[in-house]
Amino acid sequence: MAKTKPSIPKGTRDFGPEQMVRRNYIFDTIRSVFRKYGFLPIETPAMENLSTLLGKYGDEGDKLLFKILNSGEFIDKADPEIFRPGNSNAASLAICEKGLRYDLTVPFARFVVQYRNDIAFPFKRYQIQPVWRADRPQKGRYREFYQCDVDVIGSNSLLNEAELVLIINEVFEKLKIRTLLKVNNRKILSGIAEVIGHADKLIDITVAIDKIEKIGIEAVNAELRQKGIDDSAIEKLQPIILLQGSNEEKLSVLRNVLKDSEVGVRGIEEMEELFRYVDAWGDLSTQIELDLSLARGLNYYTGAIFEVKALDAEIGSICGGGRYDDLTGIFGLPNVSGVGVSFGADRIYDVMLQLNLFPESVSSTTQVIFSNFGDKEVAYSMPAARNLRNAGICVEIYPDAVKVRKQFEYANKRNIRFMVIAGENEMQNREFSVKNMETGEQVTIAFENLEEYIKSNL
Repeated sequence: MAKTKPSIPKGTRDFGPEQMVRRNYIFDTIRSVFRKYGFLPIETPAMENLSTLLGKYGDEGDKLLFKILNSGEFIDKADPEIFRPGNSNAASLAICEKGLRYDLTVPFARFVVQYRNDIAFPFKRYQIQPVWRADRPQKGRYREFYQCDVDVIGSNSLLNEAELVLIINEVFEKLKIRTLLKVNNRKILSGIAEVIGHADKLIDITVAIDKIEKIGIEAVNAELRQKGIDDSAIEKLQPIILLQGSNEEKLSVLRNVLKDSEVGVRGIEEMEELFRYVDAWGDLSTQIELDLSLARGLNYYTGAIFEVKALDAEIGSICGGGRYDDLTGIFGLPNVSGVGVSFGADRIYDVMLQLNLFPESVSSTTQVIFSNFGDKEVAYSMPAARNLRNAGICVEIYPDAVKVRKQFEYANKRNIRFMVIAGENEMQNREFSVKNMETGEQVTIAFENLEEYIKSNL
């Protein structure tokens, strides 16, 4: 009987050592920037109670939640009537009490409320963990992927938004990804919905226009009609969401368009203040654009919203987030405002791989390998290997006394920079032969000078 070939679920991936070294380079780079700005790490469980997750992401988001079956005889305990056709959502809730987290923001809000007596506000946290979405897998979109979140909660200051812009700029500068940061404000979107006569349809409008890049303006208009937005309102909406010009010019036009909307004017004032802060930081490598079609379909955003695109790669957003004024209120702690962004590590990885942006130094963790010609040679090499490790250099000793050609092949496959060779002649003269595996150059170095030579040539 033929055995089934092992496989993994669609939308998930295995990562080998070379990939993990590169992924850790991304995580370490992002983490180092977070720490520079005073953020502290936390972790939350992979699964949360469904009551924590449901209703926080809108109807479309709720459909993408992975639900976990209750343990034990869950079918026997459920009402059979609930399993009738067309009642799948209620049926799943009857047999599932937990789900895999959809993002890190809602679990963070739950964390803040649960431990509010143990943390100091404003609370600045970062979190680097996987999330899960029951989405259709496609290029750049996975069912399991890592997010690198950074949030400030317990402060209304727009200085927090400005510092997030700085963090975005610095992370992508370090990773050498040219980026465009699109910004908008949900208050502006609320004002737009108000002036076109559909303030009650804000969610429908934002969910639709958030898809402009994916499906085009005509398809967006068709969706708006399906949601009950009349043609007159859709016509008024077009020049607003497709507004061109500099950020200042767009805000100037909006001031006139939204002059009768109190919430819309407040959104414009917030954007102007954010741009003033950003200008005060000086020139940034990241381009910043006010994009009125940017809506980010999550219901909990209430102020500034952010989305980052890679300029040199065809892929979705690689970072996004925004201001949420009362996310903790649903867990019993009202009127606590927060703002944050999430870096999509998996998409960042794909962009860097596509553009060949990973430094050669992160293709292998091992920098030096010592040859092995027998027990005496290994014993001779051990103190030198230990000295290099104590100096912070990553070192291996080849474990088996095999032909040197096989040891060279191993070093090449692992992208190890230096092979340190100790044979009979080297031991007699208390020295090593050091071969640069990249250039093929080989030199003889005194035992006591090995560390200095390796350090100066790495």
